[in-house]
Amino acid sequence: MNMRWKAPESGAAAPAEADRVGARWSALRAAGGYGAALSLSLYLLVKVVWVVAALLGHTPSSFGDGDWILLNTVTVGMAVVGVVLGLVLAQRPGRRRVPAPPLIFFAWMAAGFLVPMIPYMLAGAFLGADSGGGDSGGSGSGDAVPSWEMVFITIGFAGMALGVAIALPIHLRERWPAAFLGRIGDRPPPRLARTRLGALYVLVAALVLLWTYWTAGGTLGLAPAHRDVMDLNGRLLTGNSALWAALGAAAIRAIATGRPRMPSWIPMGVAFTSSGSLFAWAAWRLPWALVRPGGYEAPEYPAVSVVQYGLSIAAGIIMLAALLKAVRSRATVTARGPGV
Repeated sequence: MNMRWKAPESGAAAPAEADRVGARWSALRAAGGYGAALSLSLYLLVKVVWVVAALLGHTPSSFGDGDWILLNTVTVGMAVVGVVLGLVLAQRPGRRRVPAPPLIFFAWMAAGFLVPMIPYMLAGAFLGADSGGGDSGGSGSGDAVPSWEMVFITIGFAGMALGVAIALPIHLRERWPAAFLGRIGDRPPPRLARTRLGALYVLVAALVLLWTYWTAGGTLGLAPAHRDVMDLNGRLLTGNSALWAALGAAAIRAIATGRPRMPSWIPMGVAFTSSGSLFAWAAWRLPWALVRPGGYEAPEYPAVSVVQYGLSIAAGIIMLAALLKAVRSRATVTARGPGV
């Protein structure tokens, strides 16, 4: 039974569409999910080859055998999870219902890692920067990498990012329609704690200001010996992080205030992606900045890395908590029906 959320003249929301989407949307979700899984399988193949080669004694010159094997074993595990996630997203939610907590967590991480990289990769290609995966765990050592490996890695990242960007919102829309149907402001805004919202805005503002400053060429907080790491590619990455953090905070504000009126799926999707990006990339980069395997050089001082990534992780968690509370609030109003 197809029902669609439609705001009546009184301003109350009336349920009128259930969890089904049209056949074309279902086909698009399946194509996105299977495409994501297939693309990331190419990246997985490269990583497996690197692990096997390391076990046979072929390791980049700047890495120890143990560091290289550990790093690529971790990324093999991440790639396997990504392939499985793509296959899950390709399925109709009611066909194989995966428990909500692991699905939300891994989808949140995947969306945070990959979807924000789409504008970065496009900008990098246009400006001629090296945008082939950022902190993907490549050799980073100057050792020659066969062209087929770089092609597979690039296709893996780009294909997974695009596939998740297509399949994930459709899958979530089918499984949790209350979070996506209707428009912002057609129901009472969720009661989000003002102190948490205030903390979120302060954290995001601090990060956006810092990252924008570095993107513009500022050097405060950067180690003099490693400032060359903040080249065009580094500034694009930093500016992209600032953009998504600001978009996420704006999306949460729209959800919390009910303004401006727009389809609900827009701020919901942006906040979900932004919070995942704030958390996932910081959680990935922090150990690199502290341990620095294989001679890895972070542009920031170690203390600055710890502070900025700690703030980013905290901001991502607070943003996700606010978003989930808003989703539960919308679902409650939906279940009660109009006039509540």
